[in-house]
Amino acid sequence: MPIDANIATLLERLAGGEPPASLDALRQATETTLRGWHGPLEAIDRTETFEVPTRDGRQIRVRAYWPALTSARAARQPAIVYAHGGGWCLGTLELYDNPCRALANATQCVVLSVDYRLAPEHKFPVPLEDFCDALDWVFGEAAGLGLDPARIAVGGDSAGGNLAAAACLVARERGGPSIAHQLLLYPPLDASMSTTSYRTYGQGYYLTYEIMQYCFDLYLADPADGSSPSVSPLRAASLEGLPPAMLLACEYDPVRDDAQVYAARLRDAGVPVDCVVLPGMIHACIHMVGVTPAARRVFDVAGAQMRRAFQ
Repeated sequence: MPIDANIATLLERLAGGEPPASLDALRQATETTLRGWHGPLEAIDRTETFEVPTRDGRQIRVRAYWPALTSARAARQPAIVYAHGGGWCLGTLELYDNPCRALANATQCVVLSVDYRLAPEHKFPVPLEDFCDALDWVFGEAAGLGLDPARIAVGGDSAGGNLAAAACLVARERGGPSIAHQLLLYPPLDASMSTTSYRTYGQGYYLTYEIMQYCFDLYLADPADGSSPSVSPLRAASLEGLPPAMLLACEYDPVRDDAQVYAARLRDAGVPVDCVVLPGMIHACIHMVGVTPAARRVFDVAGAQMRRAFQ
């Protein structure tokens, strides 16, 4: 279908702007711009922020979002351990506060947002290791948090979806934890960036081919790491034994094909999978509820899938 009219207007406003002069400037501009697209603050039950130890002796934050009550609350709640987007080099807990609130309400899951360390200060594998360490912590603390350890999923958007997919591969190889589901929102899943959608939508649709390449370059200390399934889950020799998956792709997005190809490979490997392409949408639409009502469909689709998976 044609690109959403409100998104088209947004892209016209963004066209021709000068790119930020430094990574610090890009981080600040991203924070300010995307927050301005979020729309009204989502009301939820409560939040709590935890300090979580990492394998190298550091601490990272994990912020938990309990959804607003829509029915009687079970003794143990389902949960999504969530990695934010931002090309492994951008994004904060604060930027993702409203999207995580909306996701908690839509899915009726406790969403635990992981403040993993960013590249290039912390290159691969540190962001992935931080996410895996946070995931282990959630499983270990599930009883105290009121979570059902049999209903803990991973999720993420964009680069966060990449981390969530990679964490499932890591968990399979090491024999745990037992992840119940994976929710992957428009994830880049192959550092080769060679699909048709990169050529078709790599210019003029907010995320560009050059920006995606820039993000991979910042993430990887060695370009050869791009062939690792921990960076490029599509390169995994086998996808058997992975958790059931929900993938969302955006119609006008350079990374669209990654989600569709990954879904097909998961299905061929016997993994239950759903893949939905959001019509008229572009990358990062999780932030665009204040730009176009159609962007809320990312929460509607994800919410319906996760409620069905965890009912």
